[in-house]
Amino acid sequence: MDTLIFGISGLPLGNGSTKFNYTSGIEYVKSMGLDAMELLFVRNVNVTDNNKSRILEAKLKNDFYLSAHGSHYINLNANELDKQEQSIERILKAQEGLSKVGGRSLIFHPGFYLGDSKEDAYDTIRDNLSRLPLTGVDYRLETTGKGTQFGTLEELVSLCKEVSSCKLCIDFSHIHARYNGKLKRFNDFAAILQYVSDKLGKSALEDLHIHMGGVNYNEKGERNHLPLLQSDFNYVDCLKAIRYFNVKGCIIAEGPMVEKDALLLKETFKKF
Repeated sequence: MDTLIFGISGLPLGNGSTKFNYTSGIEYVKSMGLDAMELLFVRNVNVTDNNKSRILEAKLKNDFYLSAHGSHYINLNANELDKQEQSIERILKAQEGLSKVGGRSLIFHPGFYLGDSKEDAYDTIRDNLSRLPLTGVDYRLETTGKGTQFGTLEELVSLCKEVSSCKLCIDFSHIHARYNGKLKRFNDFAAILQYVSDKLGKSALEDLHIHMGGVNYNEKGERNHLPLLQSDFNYVDCLKAIRYFNVKGCIIAEGPMVEKDALLLKETFKKF
């Protein structure tokens, strides 16, 4: 990508009087000055043969970027082999749904440790990711917010180096929560982007998918999303670091304020 765009996770709030679907949501979000939406496939793939044409038409008409968040029930390190197979099927079903509407990035959490050593979990997840077919959709591995979840920055960067079909999704809020409020100032965010550049090359920063939002956490990690202005997440310094490294790609705002937080991020970024 040749620029940095901003968008929302799921459907917009609007003024509360309109119930949006993906088609009307794209039109509304674009009219506000945002350029991306992450479709939520977390419970089911809600792109169907009935709505795919309308979604694709709205996407093309508005020069819009679509990604999707895969199922919460993906665990490529499940103890049972049939559950690993079901996880791969969920990824492929989501990839198929996103492809129908010209989407680019499928984001998902790869799995859990489940008592395995980090090395064993890594090997199992890597082997399963290697089975995913190469398509026009990027498989984006998302940094996770709890210590029980596989998905540290280091683990995912290493997987992206080993598995050619995989790319990175940096969820800065998850990293912040996973380490009990670790990301406090510019240098903390800059260190993450420098690590990605060092390990994956500057090209990774020129095609990056980012999640950002307010987050509530405790010593065990992420609990729930919060509005940006009601959290301790330092989105200003995070955006300064993103600007400093000339990151390109897409920033998706997560949390209950949806488009309001996405606009806050975009307007703050423009000031730099």
